[in-house]
Amino acid sequence: MREDLEVAPGLVIPAGEIEESASRSSGPGGQNVNKTSTRVSLRWNLERSAVLDDELRSRLLRRLGPRLAAGSDLVVHADRHRSRARNLDAARRRMVELITQALEDPRPRRATRPTRASVERRMEAKRKRSGVKRKRGSVHDDD
Repeated sequence: MREDLEVAPGLVIPAGEIEESASRSSGPGGQNVNKTSTRVSLRWNLERSAVLDDELRSRLLRRLGPRLAAGSDLVVHADRHRSRARNLDAARRRMVELITQALEDPRPRRATRPTRASVERRMEAKRKRSGVKRKRGSVHDDD
């Protein structure tokens, strides 16, 4: 029995929108991995999802961009455990984690100035490096 995936208060992905598949795993299990399909893959299409409004959809597409397959499918794999049920739980947790991270608003960066000590350390390091390079010049023989 597949369950809905609760991501955040007010955001629940229906079980029908998440495509679940199993395949053979390369993880732990000895000879068991040769005969059972314990690796779990979850696929959720952001473009076709009915639970996302336009703002959430565009934010998720932008933030999850590099992780998306086929342009708009968020795919998560899990094969760490020997049992399919534990891998399914791990994949669901990972999907929730990715979506919640993408939904968070990043704190705005506050511009700061470097401290006087850090500027002095930087300048001292540049002077030392400059001296090292200056000494690499041609060798003058005074004979």
